[in-house]
Parts: sequence; C-alpha cells; structure tokens
Amino acid sequence: MARTAADSSNLKPQLIQNGRKCEDLEKNGLHHRKEKNGPGTGVASSQHRQESFEQAPMYVAVMTYLGFGIVTLFGYLRDFLRAVGLEKCHLAQERQEQKDFVPLYQDFENFYTRNLYMRVRDNWNRPICSLPGPVFDLMERVSDDYNWTFRFTGKTIHNVINMGSYNYLGFAENNADFLKTVADKMQQYGVGVCSTRQEIGNLSIHEELEQLVANFLGVESSLTFGMGFATNSMNIPALVGKGCLILSDELNHTSLILGARLSGATIRVFKHNNMHSLEKLLKEAVCSGQPRTHRPWRKILIMVEGIYSMEGSVVRLSEIIALKKKYKAYLYLDEAHSIGAVGPTGRGVIELFDVNPADVDVMMGTFTKSFGAAGGYIAGKKELVDYLRSHSHGAVYASAMSPPVTEQIIRAIKCITGKDGSTEGIRRIRQLAENTRYFRAKLKEMGFIIYGNDDSPVVPVLLYMPGKVVAFAREMLERKIGVVVVGFPATPITEARARFCVSAAHTKAMLNQVLHHMNEVGDRLCLKFSRRKYSSRPDLCDETDFELDSS
Repeated sequence: MARTAADSSNLKPQLIQNGRKCEDLEKNGLHHRKEKNGPGTGVASSQHRQESFEQAPMYVAVMTYLGFGIVTLFGYLRDFLRAVGLEKCHLAQERQEQKDFVPLYQDFENFYTRNLYMRVRDNWNRPICSLPGPVFDLMERVSDDYNWTFRFTGKTIHNVINMGSYNYLGFAENNADFLKTVADKMQQYGVGVCSTRQEIGNLSIHEELEQLVANFLGVESSLTFGMGFATNSMNIPALVGKGCLILSDELNHTSLILGARLSGATIRVFKHNNMHSLEKLLKEAVCSGQPRTHRPWRKILIMVEGIYSMEGSVVRLSEIIALKKKYKAYLYLDEAHSIGAVGPTGRGVIELFDVNPADVDVMMGTFTKSFGAAGGYIAGKKELVDYLRSHSHGAVYASAMSPPVTEQIIRAIKCITGKDGSTEGIRRIRQLAENTRYFRAKLKEMGFIIYGNDDSPVVPVLLYMPGKVVAFAREMLERKIGVVVVGFPATPITEARARFCVSAAHTKAMLNQVLHHMNEVGDRLCLKFSRRKYSSRPDLCDETDFELDSS
C-alpha cells in the first residue's frame, strides 16, 4: 500500500508537522457525533453548527434559470443584428487585414461580457473620491450608450455608507494622531525601496514587522510580501511540485488556484467544508499513490481558507487538522479574511477554534483587510520560512514592501495587541464581533436568506435572479448605501448575491440605516425568500436552523 513519504532527492525541505497528542483533540471543539454530511472523522465543532446555507424555494431557481434564458436569447438576437449591420458593435474586433491571423479576440467567449455584463456594468467599478472608511464619496457618472462608455457629470454623491470594503477593524483611516508614526517613517525612509530585499531593500522595519507577525501568530518565524495575491501564487509553487498532490476546497480563492496550477502538482478538489469528501480523497491518495506508477506522493497538501469571502463560511479547522494528522498530510491555511477579524484577540480561526498554531504547517494571511494596508505573509517553522526566503519568486524577485505601508501594519498589530499602550485594538475587535452578530441577526429576522457563519463579518445576502441583482444595487445606491453585488460566473448561476462586509468602524446608527433600507428594498423587490423563523433571542431558535446541509 502506498503512503506519503519524503523523496530523498527532493531539495525542498519537508514541512514540519509538530503534532499534538490525540487526547488534546477533544478540547479543540471536536465532539464524537454523527454528521449530516457523511461519516468523515465522526466529529463536528460548535462553530460549524452556527453556519446556515438555506436553500431557496423551487420557484426561485426556476425563475432564475428562466431569467438567464431570456437574456441569453436576446443576446443572440443582438449578435445577429450586429452581424447584419443593424446594430453597432462596440467591442474590439480584428482588422480586415488580420482575418487570416490566429484570432486575438474570441468572439463567442465574449458573449457574456458583450450581452449580459455590459448592460449592468454601472453597478461595478464605481470611482470613489474620498477615504474608503465607513462612509465615502462617489463620483457620479452616466452612460449615453448603454454602459459601453461613461462620462462624469461633475457631481459627487456624498456620505455613502460603505458596506463593501474589507475594512474589518477600521484601520483604513486618516486620523492624523493614529498615523503619526506612518508619516515619520515615510519622512525617514521615503515611499519606495526600489530594490528586492535580497539586494539592498531589506530595512530594519521589515525585520521588525516579521518578528511582530510571528509573535502575534505564536509561531517561530514569518516572511512578508508586498502583494497579498502574490503571497499565494508565488509561494505555493516553491512548496510543492511534480509528484505532489494538492487537495483544494472547491471554493478556494483564485490566488490559491493559480498558485496550485503554477506548481505543476496534481490537483484534486473536495466539496466545500465537507470532511467526508476530503477524507475520501485522502484515503485514495494514500492507498493508490500517483497515477499509473502508484508511487507514494512526495507530499499531500491540503489547502483551505479561514473565512471564504463569497460564502462567509468558516473552515472546519479542528476536523481538518485531525484528518491531516491521521493521513500524514500537510495543511496550508489562508487567513486573508479571518486574521484580525475573528477570535477573542483577533488571531483568526486558529484562536477561534483554540488549536495549536504548530498544527498548521503553512499559515498565510494578508494585510489588505483587517490591517488597512497592503501585502501578505507566510508564517510557520523557521526552517520553512528560511527556505522560502531563497526559493520563493515573491521573496527573491519582488520589490520590498513600501516603508509607510510596513509601518502601517506595525502600527495596526501593536494596536491590536495593546503594545501601543491603549485598549483601542481590543475595543475594535469586540465592536466588530458585536456589529457582525447584530447585522446578521436582523437580516435573518427580516426574512433574507444569508450564508455563512455567525462570527463571519462577510455577510452574503442571496438575491438569485439576475434582474433583481441589478435592481438591488441601483436601489441601494439611490439610498446612499454602497454594496457589492456578485453573480455568475463568479458564483453558481442560481446563487447571485450581495456581499456585505461589516466593519468595527460602522456605528449602530449606520447599521440601522442600512437595515431600514434593506427592509424597504427587500419588500419592494420581493427578496425575502427565507422560510425559517428567527427570533431576536438566539436561545429560542431551533438549533437545526443553524446546521449546515452539505449533502
């Protein structure tokens, strides 16, 4: 029988598994009970039971497919009119003298963009002209040709409540007192480094930041990067390659998917947060080994996120760690949306589930959300981090992080941990948790279908039908509420949604104003699809209302 093992010829050091005793598992929220989504490991956490993924009524799915069918038919009609010259085509096309060349623009592949997205493009890429804090100012624009082009009117829409930014702890701010150290570092070091850290771009504040991150996460070492997306896409290929197996959650972020593809490793996908599906793949990988040769996989790497940005769901971390240990696999945890946003002191899902940081082999996160800055980090064993310093393309070739950005992250971490001598950080963490639960509870009471975990500041509200997605975004903007709406192909075709991001900077009055308008728009557009009854007192709710049906 094949098993996972290190290849002696492999130059990459094996990720260290600093395991814990089996009896410790029960303390981390694991309880022996039957799961709804299959046998899996036979465990389920209390956090998992707080997630809700209610299915819409059947008529909603039928109307959604019908809506897409109608706009698709009209799309083909408009393409026919363009082909015969009755309608002008605004998209890029091949010049006549290039007709014999390999096509640069694939006409059929642009069908969705040309006929569906373009009609509703005014709901995305809206230009703002102020600080993207809890409120922002928006530049008004109009289109005279059905969104093919826009022109600015010169007017500004002031004080739009920002419900779309990932400003979880409110550190995207312009308070001069809070930003004094950032201004000082910019005066000292300038704005850009103009060199990689392996040449002459390694500043003392970079090393200070990495030590702070390691201490904050409770690990031996960390390595920072100037871009969050590249933290995944450039480091995964340095950790795994040909002969390795990646087990990826089906809802993982594009940066994880790109990094996995660039690595050359074999990729297999398991159902979202489904332990039965993951264990089935692990068993098959251990028993069968590589295709054709049946040699053992050099490494098996499980890739998951802390909070999934489209679903608002939280990873079932305790159960994944149990499976990882059982099958001798490695774990890559992306905490882009969870670090700073969940946990009693903002240390992410590792703190939320009270697991040992050493049980996660590769800890990844970004500074673009809770920290109000830019960039990302990889953290873990010192051996792992030292290896990435010399083998990761993101570490070797990328320009070093900008000094004022570095200082902004340092300032945020010191605030969160109380090292700045104040309690502002812990106040923001508690305020975010309070705002999140309040906002989610009120939406449920109103009758909206919302996805995700009760602790997740990412709050997807299901809209389903394409016409209602567009109408919702426009109606909310008329009421000075800035929202992000997402539809196919970014989501399943029947699960278009509005994604709200709650912030500690939101006041109760702001949230109540948003909820008031949500209630109005929900009634006007008939968006309250939930058939469950929720109480303002959680203790009166049926526990089954909050269980996840992953079947």
